[in-house]
Amino acid sequence: MAESTITAKGQTTVPADIRAVMHAKPGTRLVWSAMPDGTIIVRAKTQSIRDMAGMLKAPKGKRITIEDMNPWR
Repeated sequence: MAESTITAKGQTTVPADIRAVMHAKPGTRLVWSAMPDGTIIVRAKTQSIRDMAGMLKAPKGKRITIEDMNPWR
């Protein structure tokens, strides 16, 4: 089990073996979640929603208008 200490400034160092498992490198953002039972979950935030811009291509063929996408209006 890896452990670290929190400094007076509230900082800590993520142990090297944990960084390796997370594929974390300098600049990697960490997302911390506190669970109701007191468990803390830390995950590496690997992508921003902005990184996904342009991933999907428009299908070839028929295009529809916004009005057609919202028929209840």
